[in-house]
Amino acid sequence: MKRFVALYFLFLVLLFVSFYAPTSALSTLLNEGQTKLTLFFLGLFLDPDQLHGIDIWINPHYKIIITQACNGMIPILFLFASILAYPSSMLHKLLWMCIGYIVFSIVNVVRLLFVVYATHIGNGQAEFRWSHDFVGNALLLLTGLGLFIAFIQTARKKITVA
Repeated sequence: MKRFVALYFLFLVLLFVSFYAPTSALSTLLNEGQTKLTLFFLGLFLDPDQLHGIDIWINPHYKIIITQACNGMIPILFLFASILAYPSSMLHKLLWMCIGYIVFSIVNVVRLLFVVYATHIGNGQAEFRWSHDFVGNALLLLTGLGLFIAFIQTARKKITVA
């Protein structure tokens, strides 16, 4: 357990420095690409006049801005650190990192759509706060936990068979 915790924090730092913090052209490119992908999928579900660049207009006086912190990379990197720290084959880890990336990208778009619609219905900051800070973050947390539990369960099956 101590090894897992130590590796988890090591991988977390390495992943955030390498892929989230603006430390290189690669991290900037990855985050911009993830933000563009998120905005593309949001554009499929929002009204045509609602999405302008990184701004989602709730009404003429209130908008939500999709920044790097909203693109879903933070929970993805937390999951990746957990997967990398857990003892399993590299192929199994890569498979679950791909699954996790896809699932988190979809869940993040659903989360953002929920925030937009809840804020639009309520028309204010109070609705944004509970839908984003509480419900949205709980959705990401539960998704990450569910993915990691599924990863561990499938790793155990592989270890038991071998």
